[in-house]
Amino acid sequence: MRVTLWEFIGDYWWLVFPIGAVFGGSLGAAGKNLRKWDERRRKDKLELARIKYGAREAAAERARATKAEIERTLARHDAVNQRWLDYELDVAKLIDYPLITDMREPLTVDFHRARRDADAARPEDPEELRDPSVLATYREAVRRYESAFDTAEQEARRRRAADFSPAEQQALLRAKRFISLADDPAASYAERQSAYRRATRELDGLVVLPVATTEAFERRIAGALDAPPSSASPH
Repeated sequence: MRVTLWEFIGDYWWLVFPIGAVFGGSLGAAGKNLRKWDERRRKDKLELARIKYGAREAAAERARATKAEIERTLARHDAVNQRWLDYELDVAKLIDYPLITDMREPLTVDFHRARRDADAARPEDPEELRDPSVLATYREAVRRYESAFDTAEQEARRRRAADFSPAEQQALLRAKRFISLADDPAASYAERQSAYRRATRELDGLVVLPVATTEAFERRIAGALDAPPSSASPH
């Protein structure tokens, strides 16, 4: 005998409540688990975003720190170069502190070697210094250059012309006077030319003038030294 659904429900209406409770409980648990999963997924997304953003920020901070270190190291190198240039372009200063160019002195040799090493370690393109190993090598070379120059300069200033005999010290004084006259634009061509030649003779064997020093000095007074012979006074 076929029993319809409504007849079944009519006969067994009391089963509706326990079955409904079972299904209702299952659906409730499923909904609760779904909410937990959704919340966990939301938290995972936030954590991933935080990690990703933090990694980008950390990378940006490292890049900023590296850029600042590169700029500091380049500036330190340039500062020592300028300190040396103050000697190299000033003949009178070299006469006052002759040790700074005397390659018989170990401290002077160390300084000039460190200067060459620092120049060699400095890449033409500063972007190459973003490589940590390249930057570390260059930074150490600059540190040695600074230290070597400080030591050589201190010794040169301490000793000045003390290593020269009284006669040699007098020659150095005469050379300074001649250099001053040769550098005087108010003096005549003949006076400047003669003074420059006499200064170099006085310094011969006493003070080593680097090529860059003599070239810079001669350029500075080129208007006199390079004047046509017809404009020179006879002597």
